[in-house]
Amino acid sequence: MLHGKKVTLRSIRREDLQRQSEFNNDVEFELLGGGDPWEPQSLQRLEAQFDAELEKGDRDGPSFAIEVDGRYIGNCGLFHFDDTAGTCELGIGIGDKAYWGQGCGRDAVRVLLEYAFRLRNLRKVWLTVNGNNVRAIRAYAACGFVEEGRLRRQVWSNGEYIDLISMGQLREEWEAAHST
Repeated sequence: MLHGKKVTLRSIRREDLQRQSEFNNDVEFELLGGGDPWEPQSLQRLEAQFDAELEKGDRDGPSFAIEVDGRYIGNCGLFHFDDTAGTCELGIGIGDKAYWGQGCGRDAVRVLLEYAFRLRNLRKVWLTVNGNNVRAIRAYAACGFVEEGRLRRQVWSNGEYIDLISMGQLREEWEAAHST
């Protein structure tokens, strides 16, 4: 497990799936994360995906449940690894709205960045975020991400085209911020 000031990042458990199903079927939450057009997902399908991964018998990989005070509030992880370039993409979703604006997402991102740079020896972590998700953009910037590019009117979301913003953080930027 990885621990932040507010959150614990741990493996995803079967008992998390009921709440994750609720998050995945919350249209507002899905639109913020770029899940448009929204489509329903049954708990059974989520469980079948979980079981299929479990049968492989490997480690869980860099996908984590976000837990606060023993409660599953969302998930985060690293994916799209480029071993040659030393990069990966970061994704996060806090589905429990009671924890929105409480700093839990920022804390989870900070823990993931430490994992990426210290334990995985990556050179850069990047992400994309919908241009209308102002709260997420502010949180990513507070964690040291900088805007690297913008695809104008790239994403169809909730009845309109919006920008897709690419943000990134280099290891040396992260190290400079954590050397004091």
